[in-house]
Amino acid sequence: MAWDRTDVKKILLATVRVLVTAAVVALAVVGSRWLWIHYNVEPWTRDGRVRADVVEVSPDINGLVTGVRVRDGQAVRKGQVLFIIDQSRYELAERQAEAAVAADEASLAQARRDNRRNLALGTLVTTEELEEGQAKVEELSAQLRGALVERDVAKLNLARTIVRSTVNGFVTNLELEPGDYASVGHQFMALVDTDSIYVDGYFEETKLPWIRVGDRANVHLMGVKAVLHGTVVAIAAGIDDRERSASSNDLANVTPTFSWVRLAQRIPVRVKLDATPDGIRLIAGRTATVAIEVPRHRPPEGSRS
Repeated sequence: MAWDRTDVKKILLATVRVLVTAAVVALAVVGSRWLWIHYNVEPWTRDGRVRADVVEVSPDINGLVTGVRVRDGQAVRKGQVLFIIDQSRYELAERQAEAAVAADEASLAQARRDNRRNLALGTLVTTEELEEGQAKVEELSAQLRGALVERDVAKLNLARTIVRSTVNGFVTNLELEPGDYASVGHQFMALVDTDSIYVDGYFEETKLPWIRVGDRANVHLMGVKAVLHGTVVAIAAGIDDRERSASSNDLANVTPTFSWVRLAQRIPVRVKLDATPDGIRLIAGRTATVAIEVPRHRPPEGSRS
């Protein structure tokens, strides 16, 4: 049976259509699988944050602020002076404490001389007088120790009139001017500790089996093209249970509802960053995408070997 050109063209066209359809279906299957693995299995998340330890700066003594040595947003080094509280009152307190120590030392020295003289007189001095002399020496010794403590406290208070930075970092939320009255425990500024900056990636619990402490991580900051690198140093040991609250009798108070659509909880995974490229500011609170590098042949946690 002979085939004319029209029949051949129809067969070829049908074959091409079948092949194209099969290729599209195959690509859709492969793409769907890749997307499912990428979004549901591979350990990465867009829900990341740059974090850092924050030091709340407040004075340990009361007094007028006589000088502010920093400005808002300024970079500071550990030990740098932040502000100074009026020192005159505390200098006077130290001098008064020194005078009290000197007076107690003189009284104790005299009491010891009297006690030695009484002991040297022997039977010429009654037992009661000897006991009183020894008791006076012990009493004045204790009084001198108390005066020395008060002097040390006065010196400490004088030293605390100069408030210094305890970390390397940046001043933020500065609310202090010369002439303000500083109260113990009242916060006047915060210091963002730049030596403690890290990234927290909030991973769905379904992705945790692939993550281990020590894994390498890639961090993409929003608006920054450069990729930052780091290492997983910790995985949170617990998160808040929002379905449970406290009760008056210390029994569990569990919400009597259940949602048929259960969203995976997000667990914080801490990443310690390597050296940061120049020109990138690691501001606490910035958004980041975190991707964990998983060895190709390593099985997920909990799987059978």
